[in-house]
Parts: sequence; C-alpha cells; structure tokens
Amino acid sequence: MSLIRRRKAAPEAEKASSSQEKIPEDISITEEEEYNKKELGAKKRSSDEKKSSKGKDKWSCVDGCCWFIGCICTTWWLLLFLYNMLPSSLPNHVTEFITGPLPDPPGLKLKKEGLRAKHPVVFVPGIVTGGLELWEGHECAEGLFRKRMWGGTFGEVYKRPLCWVDHMSLDNETGLDPPGIRLRPVSGLVAADYFMPGYFVWAVLIANLARIGYEEKTMYMAAYDWRLSFQNTEVRDQTLSRIKSNIELMVATNGGNKAVVIPHSMGALYFLHFMKWVEAPAPMGGGGGPDWCAKHIKTVLNIGGPFLGVPKAVAGLFSAEAKDIAVARAIAPGFLGNDIFRLQTLQRVMKMSRTWDSTMSMIPKGGDTIWGGLDWSPEEGYRPSKRRKITNQSEVKFEDENESLVSNQKVNYGRIISFGKDVAEAPSSEIERIDFRDADKGHNAANNTCRDVWTEYHDMGIEGITAVAGYRVYTSDSLPDLLQYVAPKMMERGSKHFSYGIADNLDDPEYQHYRYWSNPLETKLPNAPEMEIFSMYGVGIPTERAYIYKLSPAAECYIPFQIDTSANGEYEDSCLQDGVYTVDGDETVPVLSAGFMGAKGWRGKTRFNPSGIRTYVREYDHAPPANLLEGRGTQSGAHVDIMGNFQLMEDIIRVAAGATGEELGGDQVYSDVFKWSEKINLAL
Repeated sequence: MSLIRRRKAAPEAEKASSSQEKIPEDISITEEEEYNKKELGAKKRSSDEKKSSKGKDKWSCVDGCCWFIGCICTTWWLLLFLYNMLPSSLPNHVTEFITGPLPDPPGLKLKKEGLRAKHPVVFVPGIVTGGLELWEGHECAEGLFRKRMWGGTFGEVYKRPLCWVDHMSLDNETGLDPPGIRLRPVSGLVAADYFMPGYFVWAVLIANLARIGYEEKTMYMAAYDWRLSFQNTEVRDQTLSRIKSNIELMVATNGGNKAVVIPHSMGALYFLHFMKWVEAPAPMGGGGGPDWCAKHIKTVLNIGGPFLGVPKAVAGLFSAEAKDIAVARAIAPGFLGNDIFRLQTLQRVMKMSRTWDSTMSMIPKGGDTIWGGLDWSPEEGYRPSKRRKITNQSEVKFEDENESLVSNQKVNYGRIISFGKDVAEAPSSEIERIDFRDADKGHNAANNTCRDVWTEYHDMGIEGITAVAGYRVYTSDSLPDLLQYVAPKMMERGSKHFSYGIADNLDDPEYQHYRYWSNPLETKLPNAPEMEIFSMYGVGIPTERAYIYKLSPAAECYIPFQIDTSANGEYEDSCLQDGVYTVDGDETVPVLSAGFMGAKGWRGKTRFNPSGIRTYVREYDHAPPANLLEGRGTQSGAHVDIMGNFQLMEDIIRVAAGATGEELGGDQVYSDVFKWSEKINLAL
C-alpha cells in the first residue's frame, strides 16, 4: 500500500510543478502527504499572485479615466436625487445651525409690517446684464434661432467663439446691425433677472417685491440692446417709445399711481436720456410734452449710476483691459496678451467692444473741472481705512483701522493715464510732454495675417504709438483726444451720440440735441418738483481711478499699450496696486461719479435742476459674506452684488409702497462725497 501511495503521490506532484524537489528518503508516509499538500498550496498561492500581478499590469489610463468619470457621475446623480428629495428648507436649516438664526428677507419683513404694493415698478438694466437673442445670423449660427447669444449659459462662446464674436459685433460704420445679423433684447422680466444660471441680477429684488403683492402686471423690465447708442435703440427697435407706452399703461391701470423707476449702472444714463427724449418734440423726441415726467414718475432710484463716467471705460477702450485682466495678462502673457489657440483674445475683444457705441457713454464727463488735473483731484488725501457715517441728524465717526504712512503720500488721481510710475508721481513742472494730436501716425507694418483681428491700432505705425507714449500723462480733458487719435472710427460714431463737457448756457438751442441728453452736466432735469431722485451705491471697495501704462513688447497682431502691473505702492495699504490707483467706490463706479450730482450738482434749485427735484444720497457700506453659505452676501456693496443687499432692497420696497426720501431718513453717507464735491468749482 505504501508503494501505491508513493506512486500516486508522485504524478500529482509532477502535475503541480515540473520542478518539484525530491522528497527525502527518511520521511514517513504521513509526513510525506503533509509535505506534498504544503508544496501544492504554496505553488497555488504563487500562481494566484502572478495572475493578480498580471491583472494589475493591464489597468490602463483609460480605465482610470472611466472609473473617475463614473464616480463623478454617480456622485452627481446622488446629490441631484438628494436635492430633489430633501425638503427645500434644509439649506436654510444648515445655515442657521452654523451661523445662527437668519434675518427675514426684506419682502417678508415689510409684509409683516403691513406694507403692500402701491406704485408700479420699472426696472432699467445696465450694460451687459440684459440678454440678447438671435433672430437672424450667418451660416455658422445655424440652429440658434431665438437662442441667447448673450446671457444664459454662454454655451455658444465655447462651441464657436469666432462666430459668436461676429454676431455680437455691430457695424463699425453705422453702429447698427451688420448685414445678415439681427440680435434683439430678450423681453420680459427674464431679460435680466439672472445674468447666467445661479448669478442673479434683478431676481432677488423681484422675488422680494412679489412678497408684498407685486406681479408681472405691476413690474416691467425695460430691456434694450445695451450695445447701441441710446438714440439708436429708438431708431432701430423703438425701445424708448415702448418704455413710454408701458409706463403710461401701468400708471393708468394702477389707479393713477405714478411709477417708481429703478435704473442700474448704465441704465441710469439711459433713463436720463429717456426723460429728455420723452418730453422733446417729435421726430427727435417722444412728444410727451414738458409735464410728462411730472405726471407719470414718482421716484427714480439710481443704483450704482455712473453719471460722470468711469475711468474703467477708458482702460477698456484704450487697451481692452481693466485691473483683473491686466493681472491675468501679466501672469500668463501668452494666454491673453497674444494668442490663445490663435484666437488673439484681447484683440478680438477690442475689435468687438469698439463697435458698441454704449461704451462711449461712460467716458469721464466734465473734464479736469470734475476729475482733477495734473496737480489736484477732489479725492486728494483719501485714505482707504477712513470710515464714517453721516445722516441728516448726526455724524458717527468710525475708528481708523490703519494710520499708515500712506496717508501722507500724495496721489495724483487727476492723471488718469500715466506712462510710467515716475511720471505719475513727478511734479508737473518736471514732466516733458510732446503733443500727439497732430503727430504723423507713420507707416503701418502690420502683418497681413492680422487682418481678421483688425483693430484701429493696425492703422498706426510706430511713430503714432511713440507719440501717444510721448505725451506722458493724460487727464480727463485730454482723454477724448487720445481716443480720437487711436480709435478715430469709433469716436466719429460716438461723437454723434455723446458729449463729455460742461454746458456754459443750458438754454442754448445747441443742447436740445440728443447727444447731450445723457450728460447730466449738459442737460436739465425735467420740470417735476414733486419727483424724487436717489443716488444709491456701494462704498468701501477699492475702485479703479487712474492707471500706469507701458508700451507692450512688440509682437504679431499686438495691442501696443498695456497696464504696468509691476507698479505698486511702497506700503501694503497703498492706493496703488498692480498699476492701478484706487479710490472709494463699488468696485466699478467711483464715489465721485455716482454721488456728485445727488450731493451737489442737482441738490436744491440749480441750473441742472431748475424745478428743485429733491435728491438723496444713500450709500451702502460694503461687508463681504461671512462664509460661503451666504453666497454673494446680504450686505454687499459691489456693483452688481448690491442688488442682493437687504438694506438696499428694504429702501426700494418702502419707496415702492409709498414712502418718501424723508421717511427713509434722508441721506445716508459713509464716504467723503460731500467734502469732495465742495472741492469741485462748478457753477450751479
């Protein structure tokens, strides 16, 4: 038997492995069987490990990507399922658990106080916030009929960027539609409730007005094509006539209660133009007569209105950049400064935006009288840390957080563009300037490959570029001449629709032309003594006021000028950072532009306000969100985010429900706008 067992065991071992070791002769049969079992187990484990190792070697990058995408999709669908299944109030409960009880939204709070809808409300959106949809386009826009080309998801920007740029541009000669293209403003409240999914503009205010009884028949979004000059919105779309008719209808169907008009940003300039247009005789005006505004408008609540323009508009027209773009350009010059997949991003942005006549409405107005010259500016001595609150009754001073040496450093804000930090800081007597106005632009040596991204810089030779830099420093008086030199076609169109001076005699028939109607320094407010005008804007955020420029490194299809982001102040709290001087404002509009007319130019009976319309300045001190759960914040003073500011919305709702400026508490001021206004020597 032992022999048979040995013969059976041997073949089994041979099957397991051809290299099996010999069994020692002195081992017993039982031990021999145990030994064979151990050897077979070891071989099997070794074989399994090799198979497992081979399986790991076969795992590829594609497998990893698929696994990752699968995990993302599974997580997304799980979160989406939970979002739809869980109670809608859960996020609020989580926020309250972390931050404590949340205040009631303004609409709910005022509803509990007994306020109800009274005056019809008209919203006037600003530049870029209103949606535009396609009604006719080129072959590349096939399938996009009535789809948003601006606003919404911006999906077409990523799919076909060059086609999108062509359709968003206007005709460079007429400022109207290019041949074969028709973009039109979206109608209804959805035109500007959200700029894109999740990014509100008017939506939060609309929702809070609805809480006290407002609905679509008592709210009207005065949507217009914000790319066009103001008068051309009437020429092409009859937008001004539609606004007039809708306000008349809303007043007539609401018991004769006058309308409360709420313009935002450039919408304040647009509605200023409207108030002159509606009373002017046809065909230039709407023919409503000199008392139309008095009959139909109770209050105008201007939010972040750039009445005197914004230096940021100059930077955009001059070099297609502002502070944020300039910093990104410095970090990745090849990405924005020249090419991104051969699209020449900034050049195409410049080519497109220079066809939008509306941008020229925001060039600084009033010249050196308002904005300051080489050696002075109204905001001289501004300190970022200085805070105070002024009301009609009292003044409360806030403790200065920083008494740094920066307060002793003079900033020449009147020098809106300086070529070099040394020029921005030098005494004016030491600055040598060569006049550029009549300089020969020289020979254009641009490569032919630049023709598809043509800008007016491509018509300038090196002599013209050198002449611009040789003038060294530009104040508000010389900015229109600068833009006329570098962008003559744009300024030729713009000069037919906008003006930037100060009227000597407002009774001169010259000022009856529509080109003056959006400049508060060259036009009169309507004869409506019972009407009220508010200037409502955020403060406490560094806002662009002046720039330090340099010549760009020569490159194919380049823009020859750019902000010098290497220029910084000597102190951490300096007003100069990344080549940009900042003052108090809402991040886009300086206090001077938003508040001067309400604080001085229109206050009381002046030549700009002959009927003595009551004006109020309401500032909202910026407070960033305490945590991510607050979103964009309920106390924000930023140019767009202020539309979700609880205090602002409460003021608006109270006025819409019938309150006057005095009942709101009159002026509410944190900045030095009254002090700065007094420094401006303007005949009133």
